[in-house]
Amino acid sequence: MALLDVHHYSTVLNMNMDMRVILPEKDTVTPEHPAKALYLLHGMGGDHTIWTRKTSIERYVEQYNVAVFMPETHLGWYTDMARGFRYFTYLTEELPVLIKRMFVSVSDKKEDTFVAGFSMGGYGAIKCALKAGHLFSKAAALSGAVDIATRYDAQNMTYWEDIFGPQEKASGSCNDLFRLAQEMPKDKRPPLYLWCGTDDFLYQDNVRFVKHLRALGYDVTWGDGPGGHTWDRWDEQIQPALKWLLEER
Repeated sequence: MALLDVHHYSTVLNMNMDMRVILPEKDTVTPEHPAKALYLLHGMGGDHTIWTRKTSIERYVEQYNVAVFMPETHLGWYTDMARGFRYFTYLTEELPVLIKRMFVSVSDKKEDTFVAGFSMGGYGAIKCALKAGHLFSKAAALSGAVDIATRYDAQNMTYWEDIFGPQEKASGSCNDLFRLAQEMPKDKRPPLYLWCGTDDFLYQDNVRFVKHLRALGYDVTWGDGPGGHTWDRWDEQIQPALKWLLEER
C-alpha cells in the first residue's frame, strides 16, 4: 500500500485542506479496472492522520482492492454550518471531483464508493449516506454521535449553535439523522452498519437510532459489546466493518 498526504486548496471553504490517502499498489489496479473508494472520517479532536496513527487501517485494507481517503474537516461536524463553513458541501461536492481528477485508478461509481467513521465521523458517515445517496452505496458508523440534539451543553452552547443552530430547532432539522432517515425514499435507502460499546456515553442514542431505522424498514447491521469511547474498540471494530463494507454479501 502507498501512503500519501495530499494538500490542496478548497474553493468551497476558501482555505488549504489536508487529506491522507492509502492507495493499493497492485498491478491489477488500472483506470480500466479501478480500485473501490472508502471515505474514512475522523471524530472530534482528530484530523486526517488519526486513523493511521491510532489503528492499523493501512494493514487492514491490504486484502481489499480499495483506496482510503481520510479528509481533514476540523470540528465542523460534516455540516454546512449555521454560522461558519460549508463542510458538507466540501465533502460531498468538491472533494469527489478532486479525487476523480487526481486518482484516475479509483472508481467513482456509487456501487464502489463507501463511507465510514467514528464518533463525529460516524455521524458524518450516516449523514453522507442519507443526504448524498447518489455518491455512497453503504455506510458504517462506530460509536456514532447519531443524535445531534443530545450533543448541546451549556458550557459550549455557542459552538453547537454555530454548527447546528438553536438547540430547540436541532431535532427535525436538515441535520437530524432521524429526520433524514425518515425522508429518504424507500427505493434509495442504503444498507447501514452501526456498532457501539455498551459503556459508551453514546450507546443509548445508538440503540434508539437503530430502532428508528428498523421501524422504517432499513437494512441495518447492528452490533455492540463491552467497551467505551476508545481507540482500542475502534481499532478492533473497524475490521468487521471493512469486511461488511467491501465484501460481497
